[in-house]
Amino acid sequence: MCLPEITITLPLWVKSFLDAQPQIFPSQDERMRLAIELSSLNLKYASGGPFGAAVFDEDGRLVALGMNLVVSSGCSLLHAETVALAFAQKLLGRYDIGAGGTAQYELYASTEPCAMCFGAIPWSGVSALICGARGEDARAIGFDEGDKPVDWTASLEKRGIRVELDLLRPEAVAVLQNYASSCGELYNSRKSSMQ
Repeated sequence: MCLPEITITLPLWVKSFLDAQPQIFPSQDERMRLAIELSSLNLKYASGGPFGAAVFDEDGRLVALGMNLVVSSGCSLLHAETVALAFAQKLLGRYDIGAGGTAQYELYASTEPCAMCFGAIPWSGVSALICGARGEDARAIGFDEGDKPVDWTASLEKRGIRVELDLLRPEAVAVLQNYASSCGELYNSRKSSMQ
């Protein structure tokens, strides 16, 4: 039996996008705008779903970015947050990007994490999660976000991960609505009976 290898390949447009970006994003708004722009470009270039994420260090330096690659990769694990975290871990050379709490890294997500991404965040080593759109905004256009604890933010905060919601939410929601109006693929493997 041949052992397959999994490789995460970012869309071709990412290189020119990165070349046009500054090294440091001083404000939270600038960091979130980057995550939202990634989600919008992913829609524009039809390279995945309407979700973007980025990891920044404590000085606002971009460490890694990610966008939803589920359909283009054929892998349900490649959500924007998990892609950004995987690249941050690879670039920093450690699975715990926070190095046991000695380094501070923030994850910016254009939409709050689904159940899978929520589960990955505590193990990643990030010290903060900042979100644009809400899960209810993603569900409103047909995505199944899975089940998270009712007070999921408190669950992360109990683990020392600061959570901020609704940063530039209208801008993030606009990308989701654009995806819905363009009849973007809803790649839920099965519909939840809760919807």
